[in-house]
Amino acid sequence: MSTFNPEKLSVNFINETTLTQPVIPRRYTLTHSDVTGELFLDIGTNFAWEKINPTRDEVLGEWRLDEHCLWFFINIYIDQGEFPIDAARKRNEIFKRELPTALTAIRYGDRALFTAHPYLDHAPILIQFNSQHDSLKTLENWGTFKHFTEPNVR
Repeated sequence: MSTFNPEKLSVNFINETTLTQPVIPRRYTLTHSDVTGELFLDIGTNFAWEKINPTRDEVLGEWRLDEHCLWFFINIYIDQGEFPIDAARKRNEIFKRELPTALTAIRYGDRALFTAHPYLDHAPILIQFNSQHDSLKTLENWGTFKHFTEPNVR
């Protein structure tokens, strides 16, 4: 598993989003460089669609509020049928292996928001894995951001 290195994270606030406002809508687009290992986090009221590459290996997350609670939702694109099941399984495995690093990067990159709104560390994280293969199409609970804070940082 990759270890999060804050020196390899670049954070960009877009759409007039500040360090602490708004909480909703607040959307995260996390991309990376396979060559350098750098992570790029855009935080705004919209996703940074222009940063999405053809391999679709980004992490898209957002805060959501329903009548019962506040929660963090992530959408992961495994495939839309363009990959045979073995390749889709491999992508799914890679995403699941790298997600702790991605969640730590989001938490670290937006740490001022979590300091201003400490209850966010206790909101559930739900991850939707999207695939045309039914065995890979899942919705999973990944705990809370309190599990992805400083001790995971190298």
